[in-house]
Amino acid sequence: MKRNAGVAVAAVLAVSGASRAAEVKVVPDEASRRVEVTVDGKPFTAYIWPVQLKKPVLYPLRTARGTLVTRGWPMDPRPGERVDHPHHVGLWFNYGDVDGIDYWNNSDAIKAEDRPHMGTIQHRRIVSARSGKDRGELQVESDWIRPDGTAAIHEKTRYVFAAGPDWRSIDRITALTAADKPVVFNDNKEGVLGLRVARALEQPSTTPEVFTDAQGRATTVPALNNEGVTGAYLSSEGKKGDDVWGTRGRWVTLSGTVEGEPVTILMLDHPQNPGFPTYWHARGYGLFAANPLGQKVFSNGKEELKLTIPAGGTATFRHRIVIASGPLTAAQAEERYRQFASAAP
Repeated sequence: MKRNAGVAVAAVLAVSGASRAAEVKVVPDEASRRVEVTVDGKPFTAYIWPVQLKKPVLYPLRTARGTLVTRGWPMDPRPGERVDHPHHVGLWFNYGDVDGIDYWNNSDAIKAEDRPHMGTIQHRRIVSARSGKDRGELQVESDWIRPDGTAAIHEKTRYVFAAGPDWRSIDRITALTAADKPVVFNDNKEGVLGLRVARALEQPSTTPEVFTDAQGRATTVPALNNEGVTGAYLSSEGKKGDDVWGTRGRWVTLSGTVEGEPVTILMLDHPQNPGFPTYWHARGYGLFAANPLGQKVFSNGKEELKLTIPAGGTATFRHRIVIASGPLTAAQAEERYRQFASAAP
């Protein structure tokens, strides 16, 4: 598995024309509840599990030039940002309906009367952290905790952080094992791999909107000044902009300009994932998410997955996120998908 992953990274390096091995360091600091990831001494991202969040996340994410591509609020507010959906922090993985429990929308902002329906993902331990040339790895374990305090799911996640002169990438390989009894992922639009991007990567919009989750809680997303807002989605199926939402695809890019730097974020689904090819829960206000499990919602009832994991059984999800300093054509995105799809899990 390690050898094939190395081959995949080498292939990406070849496409990018890299000539020098970058030093990727993965450094745990458990006292600070974080693991720092740097490339040649410069910050890339961090795995964090602060007490105020209801799940571990990667936050923030940066380009090879150091430009932030994730929203700062609520962890580190920046002028002009939206202040909606406080549960949207960095890059995360969870779901809106597991046996009727909502793990996606949970945050400190949840009202007391809603908390009996909310689940929490608790970081348990760092299994291993490894630094290296062009890539580093982190393996962690977490539990999906029901409101009564019992564990519904044991999660094992392996991150692979890779780097080149003008790109960064993250592989997230997540194994979910049902604990004491079967778990059912009821079809729900809130899931599974989510990224909340910086204001500049949102799509320009002059219309305020209200988004309602599966429990009927409404969040208003107001219209803001669109100066410097440049984001645009493109899917593997040729869908663009708002037309990407609720459609299937192998990959989606989000491109724009952040602080003068052209940036493209590429999110890749894997053919071995449940529900492949995934539906895209990609919103113009800055939520970029891949959700293969909400099929009934996205297909208007024509399909239904209702993924069930038996007690002791495991479902595995594999994703790759590429952050490129510059544009990626559809052909280049497809090539990166082929590299990812052909690599061993």
